[in-house]
Amino acid sequence: MVVGSWAVTGDTALVERFEEQRSRLRRLAYGMLSNHSDADEAVQETWIRLDAADASGIDNLGGWLTTVTGRISLDMIRSRSRRAGIVADSEDAAQSVDAVGGPEAEAVMADSVSRALLVVLETLTPAERLAFVLHDLFAVPFDDIAGVLERSPAATKMLASRARHKVRGGPVSEPHSSREHEAIVVAFLDAARTGNLMGLVAILHPDVVMHSDQRAIEMGSPGTVGGAENVAAVFSGRALGAEAAFIDTVAGMVWIVADQAKVGWEFTIDNGQIVRIDMVADNEALADAEIQRLS
Repeated sequence: MVVGSWAVTGDTALVERFEEQRSRLRRLAYGMLSNHSDADEAVQETWIRLDAADASGIDNLGGWLTTVTGRISLDMIRSRSRRAGIVADSEDAAQSVDAVGGPEAEAVMADSVSRALLVVLETLTPAERLAFVLHDLFAVPFDDIAGVLERSPAATKMLASRARHKVRGGPVSEPHSSREHEAIVVAFLDAARTGNLMGLVAILHPDVVMHSDQRAIEMGSPGTVGGAENVAAVFSGRALGAEAAFIDTVAGMVWIVADQAKVGWEFTIDNGQIVRIDMVADNEALADAEIQRLS
């Protein structure tokens, strides 16, 4: 049997299941690599790894293939000089499609990210590009993307946020929203520092959830805390060294020592209340983050 341009032997059912995923994987690889030949190579390498793996132990084949294709594409970006033709030259792009041929190639071109977006993607770091493409274009959860990048989910979320900011070419929040969010953070800090438990509860959504990354947990933070009163108790009488800040355009707080961010708290705000807090202590994530102190 032939998969792509490779003759293989093995489980016919597995080959068929892989072929069902091929178009999607090719769109993913093309979104990362901006080149059809490279995308085909990444997908073919994915098949080789699947063929060598114990497929019976893979519970979610689609997720497994997405992870492997993303990781292969990331490695290709890091290890080779990029071919610019598919992005810079529309004639070369058309020739590339003709070389692939068939309705699948037309579908890939129709469904793939726009050429304008591909140009913008070239400005992102490899990790930013992977986080953005997988999450924003393919709806892959941050927990899964974190496994591809070998970073914490919180660090991965920051990468996607920064990539989104670059792609949009401007601030994520409207000015009014930014001012409103800043006021909520300042009020939260004031209530936390003074031990105003009821003031904190009023700012928090009743179903608010606080998540901590692995490094924060190692520092003594609880992993997950749910409910306004419980989250308020975590902060009441504390946060004395924290400052209000925007972290990759997201309102929150930071603890900075000797001009280096040690901990960040990202707030997700909806309708005037904090609905989620992400505590980030991952050194790499904080070093990569764009932090704007508000005090």
